[in-house]
Amino acid sequence: MGGFVLRVKSKDGQKIVDNLNPQDTIAKLKNKLSELTGVQAEALQILRGFPPKALDLSNSDATLQDSEILSGETLIVEEKQEVCNSDSKMEQTPRTHITDTVNFEDCPGILMKMVVPADDSCLFTSVGFVLSGKVDPSCATLMREIISNAVSSDPEQYSEAILGKPNKEYCEWIMKPNSWGGAIELSILSQFYGLEIAVVDSSNGIINRFGEDQHYGQRVFLIFDGIHYDPLYLEPLNGGRIQSMFPSEDEVILHQAASLAQEAKSSHQYTDIQKFTLKCLVCNIRLSGSEAAQKHAKETGHQSFGEVVNQNE
Repeated sequence: MGGFVLRVKSKDGQKIVDNLNPQDTIAKLKNKLSELTGVQAEALQILRGFPPKALDLSNSDATLQDSEILSGETLIVEEKQEVCNSDSKMEQTPRTHITDTVNFEDCPGILMKMVVPADDSCLFTSVGFVLSGKVDPSCATLMREIISNAVSSDPEQYSEAILGKPNKEYCEWIMKPNSWGGAIELSILSQFYGLEIAVVDSSNGIINRFGEDQHYGQRVFLIFDGIHYDPLYLEPLNGGRIQSMFPSEDEVILHQAASLAQEAKSSHQYTDIQKFTLKCLVCNIRLSGSEAAQKHAKETGHQSFGEVVNQNE
């Protein structure tokens, strides 16, 4: 097997393409995928990344390197279907996205990410979406109140050792719109709403399940890239309404989430908080990673940060 390898998912399952190199052209890739999947080269629809996006195949002479296709990456191969529009002209539309599951025929759809605003309340907006199916940042205020009430009513459980600050101070802090949520807030919201919140961590490929030990009947999914939370939902393969809440015994969806976690990790869809430096754009202090940024934000109220790419900046 060659050094440059691609994984390919199609309706027939998952396969491997090797004997390629970064200087090979898109035309060669299309020919190999056509041989592998039986889809004619001109009818290929290739998707990559998460959420899956169509790869530009218009320049057949472009190299894999030009297209930023990396060894070890997964490509989703679909077949375009010709349909007639109202002007009787032929146009092409991609088939529904395909994902790899334990039992492919049992999969009702594909888990997709709904992007929510990066406004310091992304965790709360994400939980609001999986509960209601709507992106509504205004729900953050209610959830902050829920968390504040839960913490203030049980100072023994939510001590300074757990919260990192005195109970009363934390309750005042979490009510501020620029305070970030994390594990403590997720565990409280899981208990309040009576459901398991499974968080796909794209930095390590692991799913952290809040409320797992409570055996709740329903489960929802979020994805976390080291800095930002977004909700996940099921896009049905055959159309219809999206689904954002699932029975806890649904192992097919849980497997999809586990595969997604590994996929996101392998394609580096996360912020490496161990290897990047942030700079506060208010006071210009340098901070190592998101935890340091969160601590600085809590202590100073500064919320504007930029990543330092050149360490000589």
